[in-house]
Amino acid sequence: MIAITGATGQLGRLVIEQLLKSVPASQIIAVVRSPEKAKNLAELGVEIRRGDYSQPDTLPAAFAGVEKLLLISSSEIGQRIAQHSAAIAAAKAANVKLLAYTSLLHADSSPLGLAVEHVATENALRDSGLPVVVLRNGWYTENYAASIAPALAHNAFIGSVGEGRISSAARVDYAAAAAAVLQLDNQAGKVYELAGDDSYSLAEFSAEIARQSGKKVDYVNLPQAEFAKALVGAGLPEGFAQLLADSDAGAEKGGLFDDSHQLRQLIGHATTPYAEVIKASLNLL
Repeated sequence: MIAITGATGQLGRLVIEQLLKSVPASQIIAVVRSPEKAKNLAELGVEIRRGDYSQPDTLPAAFAGVEKLLLISSSEIGQRIAQHSAAIAAAKAANVKLLAYTSLLHADSSPLGLAVEHVATENALRDSGLPVVVLRNGWYTENYAASIAPALAHNAFIGSVGEGRISSAARVDYAAAAAAVLQLDNQAGKVYELAGDDSYSLAEFSAEIARQSGKKVDYVNLPQAEFAKALVGAGLPEGFAQLLADSDAGAEKGGLFDDSHQLRQLIGHATTPYAEVIKASLNLL
């Protein structure tokens, strides 16, 4: 049995879609906080179990009989360490044979503030004695594609990356990697640094938006504090705005660049070019 936590999230759903290409639905468990939101997964024949990181007593039953577990990192910044620790304890009690965790690219040396909780989780996993494989995911291209609409509206794509290069990949590429690892043998102890084949600056990303849309879109680089302020002004919560600005500042220092091509090797084909993600995003506008 293979279980996926956060299965109704953007990454979790894609992992299950990838698994279903080669794994019977009867062998897949979707662990979700709100089972009522997983009806479409249930219709595919996947078993739905309630499991909430913030309610540790829900996790033992969720993980019962699970052989391989994908622990998708919580989205609740500041609460991740406690939440992940609860999941790790439940996985150990369930005698899980392999736990795969979605961490951050080069977490142990990353300049991004996001890395702190990932490193703490990696340490907790190491100390648990569980057989663990770490998927250090780079940036999702969709993270930047989400800003295409406001960029077109204001003829400007704002950020704080400077000349930093980003080796992002589409979310589906990372999902395919997770699905592959869950089906491969001898994965315990491995750490994968996962990133896209090609890299770009945000100036290049903006130029591609302009090329495909036929509209003027310039990249406007802002100091970190000003970028955070602009995001708050656009309606983002203060904490999330600060996180995004910090991530851009970390990217300027090389925190989101990697050219090892481990993601390509793991999924067996090229990663999705950022131009394709931009095209798909524009088609939705």
